[in-house]
Amino acid sequence: MSNRDVTEGAAAAATAKSASNRSLMAKMALMGPAFIAGAWQFGPGNLASAIEAGSAFSYALIWVIAVSTALMIFFTDMSVRVGIASPVSMIGTIKQTMGKPVGVMAGLGVFFITLCFSVGNAAGSGLALSMLFGGNPVLWTVVMSLAVAFILLVRNVYRTIERVLLTPVAIMAVGFVVSAFLARPDWGAAMMGNLPSFPPGAELLIVALVGTNFSINAAFFTSYATQARKVRRDQYADTTLSDTIPGIVAPGIMTALVIMVAAAVLGHTGQRVETLPQLAGVFEPLAGQAGYYIFVLGFFGAAFSSMLANCTAGGTLLSDGLGWGGTFDSIRTKILVACVLAFGVAVVAFAPGSRVQLIILAQAMTVLVAPLLGVLLVLTANNQRLGDLKNTWWQNLFAAVGLLSIFASSGLLILTLTGVIAR
Repeated sequence: MSNRDVTEGAAAAATAKSASNRSLMAKMALMGPAFIAGAWQFGPGNLASAIEAGSAFSYALIWVIAVSTALMIFFTDMSVRVGIASPVSMIGTIKQTMGKPVGVMAGLGVFFITLCFSVGNAAGSGLALSMLFGGNPVLWTVVMSLAVAFILLVRNVYRTIERVLLTPVAIMAVGFVVSAFLARPDWGAAMMGNLPSFPPGAELLIVALVGTNFSINAAFFTSYATQARKVRRDQYADTTLSDTIPGIVAPGIMTALVIMVAAAVLGHTGQRVETLPQLAGVFEPLAGQAGYYIFVLGFFGAAFSSMLANCTAGGTLLSDGLGWGGTFDSIRTKILVACVLAFGVAVVAFAPGSRVQLIILAQAMTVLVAPLLGVLLVLTANNQRLGDLKNTWWQNLFAAVGLLSIFASSGLLILTLTGVIAR
């Protein structure tokens, strides 16, 4: 072989490697929309519900996370396809195909859910900071709400949120994987926990877990984030592999690991969690006092990241529903964002009882309007205007299973709240 051949071969290999690196970077650049939905899911309500599930019912409710995560992937994927194929926003598409009143109802529905989530986010951030630095939790809630408002006032809101959210999600993923192995859970029992069961007294907790892990409003919002990223039709497959699947699976795995850690460390108690120190106790047997602070910092990170995504989504979708535009940066959107933040502060300041149980109840309440959003998302994903990106028959099969789950959760919540099923 001549030196020229060797040189040309080396150049070709370098070119191929460079092209491969560019391809990898291009795929990584598509990460964001589903990870924002995942960060929204993995908030303080999810953590509180998962730890109570493990402490009160051991490994029995892991199946709720497995089913919710699988269904969330399909509903998020529908929203991504709508965001790619539709020339207007999700709610704009709904208005065009189903009428303006239905679009307004969709905006109000998402706004209601974000109000519920705002309670958990506000309570969680205030409790965590009061445990770290002392002081009144309500005062810390006000401080963090003002901090979120400041972040959302800066230019290029979407990019700011994306940078803030992706890092905590990655850090928490590593932390919970490590803690799951340190806790030495019963992996056999954890596998059996994937078989559906309904322990007495777990009804509201099941609804809360569904409300956070199969979050229709987060799926709904993904179409807006997809359009903000200007994802093209030819990038759909890469988006699915780089963002949609890992962005939804990651918080699902983290939630399952939290249940396993709680079951291994606290599962013998069989008690409901009433305070944040009880929640933090899940890491103390593993890492002593340091574990306590690690958990509190993670809890705060989950609350803060979820707070950012939640209030942004609520303001954006209601603004779009009311015909004020569906952009992150409009002044009317930011006023509605401020309303979401203010609602969370007000409820935390005046609601009586355990803040942890308040967080869990607020998460459960989100499923009341989820059936409406679920039906609208499925109908929109079947719109002929989407062309080759509209739902196929097998995607509609999973959509039907998802809708049945949403309606069942909503019905279970109503029966629980009305006392037909004892809490």
